[in-house]
Amino acid sequence: MTRPEPGLAHGWCALSALHGRIETHIERALQAEHALSVREFSVLDVLSEQHDGEGGHFRMAQLADAVVLSQSATTRLVTRLEDRGLLARYLCPTDRRGIYTDVTEAGLALLEQARPTNDHALREALDAAGRRPELAPLVAAVRGLEQAQAAAQAVQPAQEDGAAAPAPVAVG
Repeated sequence: MTRPEPGLAHGWCALSALHGRIETHIERALQAEHALSVREFSVLDVLSEQHDGEGGHFRMAQLADAVVLSQSATTRLVTRLEDRGLLARYLCPTDRRGIYTDVTEAGLALLEQARPTNDHALREALDAAGRRPELAPLVAAVRGLEQAQAAAQAVQPAQEDGAAAPAPVAVG
């Protein structure tokens, strides 16, 4: 029996392997340096981006979606972080049924300490994976996304300062 689209299956296996290698490497570094798991770091990171404007706070379902966990696993994780004094929950002021979660000062301080560890471990894991022929194209794609985001961020301040937006480039 032949496999349909073996390239697709191989690509998925390579992506899964890359993800697993990166997550394991970052997990070890965050645990050793900051007693944080990758998931805990992700929750703190996502919640640190909240703001008081429209749609600026995550409900538990939105947080679960953002960190790719079930709602029950997210609730347990938030409870653990709250017990450590890194998060605080409060009722939504406009909808008493909603519960929001904010990062505490201690959580923000730990996140700022852990970010360089996370970034360094990510770069190390990508460097190691990039030396594997089956993972090198995926690593190149991830690094391409990083470069594209950096370029977009460089353009954004110029646009906010009133500079003209770059002209669209014709392709083809």
